[in-house]
Amino acid sequence: MAITKAKLFDTDQKRTAELMKALGHPARIAIIELLAERETCICGDITEELPLAQSTVSQHLKALKTAGIIKGEINGVRVCYCLDEEGIKEIKDLFSPLVENLTTATEKDCC
Repeated sequence: MAITKAKLFDTDQKRTAELMKALGHPARIAIIELLAERETCICGDITEELPLAQSTVSQHLKALKTAGIIKGEINGVRVCYCLDEEGIKEIKDLFSPLVENLTTATEKDCC
């Protein structure tokens, strides 16, 4: 049985990694860009916009929803998706300090 080392890291580090993993596929980036562009919930349109099968899009939507980046609402026999405001705020709150820290670090003389 494998022993996980995740418990050795703080909550923000683990959550940042979880969000990055959820965003770690170009199709998922395309999905959130599409949702941001439309500024509204989308039901079946996502599959029409991406060069992927419905089952593949569904897997990506599930990953984004599980991570809390998008939310889905049942509308009859369809699920309508939109960005999750709290999830997007969390991304900003976690990623901004990380990027700032990395930017500051790269401005120093090194190597």
